[in-house]
Amino acid sequence: MNHKLLIPHRFIYAIAIVFTFVSSGYGQAVPVIKDGEAQIVEAFNTPDQWIRHDLWVETEFDTDGDGKLDRMHVSVTRPYQTETEKLKLPVIYETSPYYSGVAADVKGIMWDVRHELGEDAPTPRIHPEVQRTGTRPIIANTLINDWIKRGFIIVHSSSPGTGLSQGSPTVGGINESLAPKAVIEWLGGKNNGYTTPNGNEKVKAYWTTGNVGMTGTSYNGTLPLAAATTGVENLKAIIPVAPNTSYYHYYRSNGLVRSPGGYLGEDIDVLYDFIHSGDESKRAHNNRVVRDTEMAKGMDRRTGDYNEFWKGRDYLYQMSGMKAALLMAHGFNDWNVMPEHSYRIYKKAQQLGIPSQIYYHQNGHGGSPPMKMMNRWFTRYLYGIENGVEKDPLAWIVREDDQQSDPTPYADYPNPDAVDVKLFLSAGAPKYGALSTDVQDKQGTETLIDNVSFSGSALAQAENTNHRLLYLSPILSKEVHISGTPRLTIRVASSKPAANLSVWLIALPWKEGRNVKITDNIITRGWADPQNHKSLTESSPLEPGKFYELTFDLQPDDQIIPAGQQIGLMVFSSDREYTLWPQPGTALTVDLEGTNLVLPIVGGPSYFETAIRRN
Repeated sequence: MNHKLLIPHRFIYAIAIVFTFVSSGYGQAVPVIKDGEAQIVEAFNTPDQWIRHDLWVETEFDTDGDGKLDRMHVSVTRPYQTETEKLKLPVIYETSPYYSGVAADVKGIMWDVRHELGEDAPTPRIHPEVQRTGTRPIIANTLINDWIKRGFIIVHSSSPGTGLSQGSPTVGGINESLAPKAVIEWLGGKNNGYTTPNGNEKVKAYWTTGNVGMTGTSYNGTLPLAAATTGVENLKAIIPVAPNTSYYHYYRSNGLVRSPGGYLGEDIDVLYDFIHSGDESKRAHNNRVVRDTEMAKGMDRRTGDYNEFWKGRDYLYQMSGMKAALLMAHGFNDWNVMPEHSYRIYKKAQQLGIPSQIYYHQNGHGGSPPMKMMNRWFTRYLYGIENGVEKDPLAWIVREDDQQSDPTPYADYPNPDAVDVKLFLSAGAPKYGALSTDVQDKQGTETLIDNVSFSGSALAQAENTNHRLLYLSPILSKEVHISGTPRLTIRVASSKPAANLSVWLIALPWKEGRNVKITDNIITRGWADPQNHKSLTESSPLEPGKFYELTFDLQPDDQIIPAGQQIGLMVFSSDREYTLWPQPGTALTVDLEGTNLVLPIVGGPSYFETAIRRN
């Protein structure tokens, strides 16, 4: 039965079952494991016979204010043998706020970035309503074609306050962790499943072993981590792809208000509006409590400081009870959810003794590990097959000219052979100065003038400009492998009480044209607010002309810079793709002797010296 989502009071328990009762002569269908991987079983590869049904799982919270515990809308897709032959299989589960539609990308949904730092936006943003989409019993069709034929059941659920799930979106609030936890507990045998959103008829997951794995990309990759932080027992493994692991790190950088790439002016309240596809009658309450109160008070676009609101949406601080084995995946050139999101969680999981591996590719947002890696991970932890995955290399990195399906194994990430190399600056503005391992005395200061009219790429290509400072290494005589997190220490003065600070690490000569690769030109980037030079939680206005020292990380990377290029450090102020757009004219003055760049380079200083040595 298919019932339109727009008539919630008429929902009934829907189950789509198509059986073909034909004796195969081959006995019961069973999963097949070979070489440590779940194999395709043709008896499961029968989409027209898969059982598809939906239900609601009751949680432990009420976030829409109706006095009743919120229930999550859940759909199941499983081989028919789980009914006819009482076969029990493990589950791969994906949950999302996106399944039932999102708000239109209309003018005014984003924050206006054309204003000075520390000031309010000149115009308020608008709040478009989401028009729900979809039909029951199907919530989504992701994962089903890859995994059911390999002997897994696929489960989907809509996040709180989206689709037919009750409650309110909170964008990183605790209910977004507890909602998938409730579904996983139901899959493990808890009696909290119902055939309708408001009724009392129960339904059980009698067709599963109870072992659950989760995966998904972007927001759908964040939620497996959110669920895992609850420590729910039967969540055995997760494969988050490009997950947002901290909403502060998504919308801020080192105290600076900084948009995610491709979404200039987005902030956490924008994402709330974008996903709020739940019950129309509850939206006003949710908006008032979450968006217009909690978020409005906590997000703080004036200072960009880290606070309790943001800490509550940072999964790094919720990992103490996590048990699920972690296979993390990300792209080094993902400028939407940046690679620090995966790296920080991977390193913390290692510290906690959680089985962990990481897969990095060189492309942008999204990009799951190869099927073989995912299959080995889920086969090991959901089927309990001792396939030796724990003995595999910890890091898998796709090299610059390779396909994403062909990663190179490494002992770990960062590369254990990477050693910090400290580089110093020498003067050269308005053209370019030098970047070298030699300490340069009496270099004085150099000044740039902010002008958001110029893009970062234009500034990088300019031969002569006062809108950026650029420092170049000698031309490399052999390739240089950067692996890890570059770090900048900068001593800087501003002509105004507040200023953007943007940094790009680039490779020159800059390449243009149809054959440019994503790994050309930009190596990595970083942003910071000099007002937070002492503390991420408490900024203070700058005294014009006074120098302040701050140290901050650029985004982690693993890239091989070929011979014949130069590594460049570009310092500028407003980055028109990411930061606020203040009026041009702010002067940033850099003390060159008080500034240095640390690069993690495979082979360390001795190797780097040979790479920059002139023949």
